[in-house]
Amino acid sequence: MPARIWTRNRSTVLENHNVFAGAFVDRSGDRRKDPDWLNKAVVSEGARFVPIWGNLCLVGGDPPHAVQLKRSQIEAFVSEHNVIFLGLFRNQPAFAVAIERVGEPPLQEFGSFEGLRFLGTRLPLDEANLVAHARALVLWHASQSFCAICGSPALPDAGGNTRRCANSDCAREIFPRTDPAVIVLVHDGERCLLGRQASWPENRYSTIAGFVEPGESLEDAVRREVYEETNVRVGAVHYHSSQPWPFPSSLMLGFIAEASTDTITLNDGELEDAQWFTRDQLRSEFPKLPFRISIARRLVDHWILLGDDD
Repeated sequence: MPARIWTRNRSTVLENHNVFAGAFVDRSGDRRKDPDWLNKAVVSEGARFVPIWGNLCLVGGDPPHAVQLKRSQIEAFVSEHNVIFLGLFRNQPAFAVAIERVGEPPLQEFGSFEGLRFLGTRLPLDEANLVAHARALVLWHASQSFCAICGSPALPDAGGNTRRCANSDCAREIFPRTDPAVIVLVHDGERCLLGRQASWPENRYSTIAGFVEPGESLEDAVRREVYEETNVRVGAVHYHSSQPWPFPSSLMLGFIAEASTDTITLNDGELEDAQWFTRDQLRSEFPKLPFRISIARRLVDHWILLGDDD
């Protein structure tokens, strides 16, 4: 389900969690480095396993839910190096299982494998958080087979939450990577600035976004990205919320920013078009707004509702 929005006495309330966000999994960092506990947990009756086939998640039921299997149901796909301890979910040990995406989808008796981008708003918030966590770690492991320092094989460690170089002279510990990106709703009070990429569906517009560069603060990244893409200068920048975005490994940091200029020029070619839109326009059929799964849509909805409360 999406982040819910409602109004009470013209006072707008936004639910705390963006899709995929929320501390629903007790990550149990102390247990990651306890091999005895992990060895018992992974074969316990209470253990639950989240299968990830390539980059797809196993979903079943109507309404849909993230399928979590017992060890006996997924035994054929479990090996020494493809199980990742996620933490405690609903007080049970939860593990991701990475399954190579070849041939026909496995485990079809339990459901179907679907893309997470289209499942986020259809799953319960806690399950969306769980499978996003599982998918992100599975994809990270697939990209880290070798040590970047000495080139030796890198093997899973700490319950699959890190990898370690197998070369004893190096033994480098490798941590999962998250790429910070800013995403911003720029406004001048009565209008907001949205842009579109050429590859998007017709008439789709969204907020401005871009990756944070080394040595750059988040506020500076907001101002740079907006100017580079649209030529609009930004003054005050206010943090809104964040969203883990596991496609494959970003963290979207959302902001509301006040424009100090309004002339649009597409400086860097990232966007096909950018325009100023009023709240009335955003409520119409043009432009088409971002998908509800995204923090971009929450930023737009938040700004619309701020106008309703004035």
